[in-house]
Amino acid sequence: MSALRELNQEVILDHGKEPRNFGRPEAPSCQSHGHNPLCGDTLTIYLTLADGVVDDIRFEGRGCAISIASASMMTELLKGKTVDQVKVLFEQFHGLVTSGAAACEAGFETNDLDKLVVLSGVREFPMRVKCATLAWHTMKAALENNGEEVTTE
Repeated sequence: MSALRELNQEVILDHGKEPRNFGRPEAPSCQSHGHNPLCGDTLTIYLTLADGVVDDIRFEGRGCAISIASASMMTELLKGKTVDQVKVLFEQFHGLVTSGAAACEAGFETNDLDKLVVLSGVREFPMRVKCATLAWHTMKAALENNGEEVTTE
């Protein structure tokens, strides 16, 4: 196994074992629940918005290391971003884990996404793509405030 692959696994395991921003904020502006029936992952994403900016983002749930790590890394990245920036980051992350393109070819222009590249290996395993994207789709649904549960099926 290459040193880079080992490092990527260490980052995923670290976030999976000690997720950042885990828990429910006092007064979220919006929230959504997501479920991956194939893996059993369940997540609720809570967003606190202030003047079109993500003031706080947290999550609760359980799942595999990839699902929890993706949610943890997402929350770190999205704090302080505008809603428009969040939507762009969603599209860029989705492209990273679903396309065969390298991160630089997926349209990433900021160093913010460097940390997410560790999840790009899931694109080789379609079942794992659903684990990595569950938090992101759930966050997008929370922003859209449509009240529907997100499912990967």
